[in-house]
Amino acid sequence: MARPVQYNTNEKIPSDKTNLKETPDGYSGEGFALSTLDKIVGVGRANSLWPLPFATSCCGIEFMATMGSNYDLARFGSERMGFTPRQCDVLLVAGTIAKKMAPILRQVYLQMAEPRWVVAIGACACTGGIFDSYSVLQGIDQVIPVDVYVSGCPPRPEAILDGVMSIQHLVKNESMRRRNSDQYKALLEEYGIQ
Repeated sequence: MARPVQYNTNEKIPSDKTNLKETPDGYSGEGFALSTLDKIVGVGRANSLWPLPFATSCCGIEFMATMGSNYDLARFGSERMGFTPRQCDVLLVAGTIAKKMAPILRQVYLQMAEPRWVVAIGACACTGGIFDSYSVLQGIDQVIPVDVYVSGCPPRPEAILDGVMSIQHLVKNESMRRRNSDQYKALLEEYGIQ
């Protein structure tokens, strides 16, 4: 006597019980789906980010923990850490930035290819932190434009992961034409970047 099948019965779910949205007319067919080029490129960019870590203090230690097996930043397509700016598209600035280091940070940013994004990790990179002194830069947004701020002193690895996911969301929804817009060019001119 054959045993009755209990699992994997491949039962069809009635269409009235599914939560799927209907596809607009003209965009559906058997074996194909249509989308815009912006969305396809956005998904590709968002899931293949190449970060460049610029870690100077305790936030760098938390960033190292984010790369470890417990938090595993590689799940989000950011497993390849690049240590050359010409191959990376996300600059992760973690830690205190001295005013003497600001021109170096700016040079690293300028060496990155477009499109490029910046994440400020920790209170020191965002606002100077507890170091309100003559030698510490009071936020890296004084020298380069910042896309995402991750607060904390130092921030937990979960917060850094949230910052990376915020960058992914920004990258996924960014238009391919944004970098050529007058608004973006004006933003770069504010920082003295051509």
